[in-house]
Amino acid sequence: MTATIDIPALDGSGHFSAYRADPAGTPKAAIIVIQEVFGVNSGIRRRCDQWAEKGYLALAPDLFWRIEPGLDLDPDIPEQFQKGLSMIEPFDQQLGIADVEATIRFARGALPSGGKVGVVGYCLGGRLAYMTAARTDADATVGYYGVGIDGLLDEKHAIANPLLLHIPEEDHFVDKAAQARMHAGLDDHPKVTLYDYPGEDHGFATEFGQRRSEESAQLADSRTAAFFAEHLG
Repeated sequence: MTATIDIPALDGSGHFSAYRADPAGTPKAAIIVIQEVFGVNSGIRRRCDQWAEKGYLALAPDLFWRIEPGLDLDPDIPEQFQKGLSMIEPFDQQLGIADVEATIRFARGALPSGGKVGVVGYCLGGRLAYMTAARTDADATVGYYGVGIDGLLDEKHAIANPLLLHIPEEDHFVDKAAQARMHAGLDDHPKVTLYDYPGEDHGFATEFGQRRSEESAQLADSRTAAFFAEHLG
């Protein structure tokens, strides 16, 4: 079952929508899916549906609601791709993390007592996933091709629960030097796992579209599924 729901912002400034997908039975845990710059589009909604099929409650919050609520872009259309990129500058990442935290709290309230909440994000969402791991009580977090994580390494001491990061080696938004800094800063962290994907570019695991690289996408997604199965139950 799927629906669009409203979640109150933590600062009392309003409500934002979230796509919700429920499993057939009692959810074993919840997974928050953090959007790319293209909004809660068909690929993000499909991710939620897939987690529900695996027995999780899945939620994808509309993090651009303060700028342009309901944004739904196709990155394979050049004008829409550029529109997505234009959302980065006006987006307040601190408020975005607050909205992720509000969604985590909502999910905990919707689960049986003691239920765990995981978070997975892509692109901008991959960066926010790292920030979520450092700044919230999410039980397990996964980031795909997060941008600028090497500039957030001073927060790594706050990562208390498992974090998995997928890093395409040919990411044109994250150069080799930035990738090297991520490894130097995180390889010895007891809660962090990094996987590299040789030959792959940013967006290789998108659910739909021209950026998808099938074999590597399936490998990354299988690792994510195993990671959540281990840490969320």
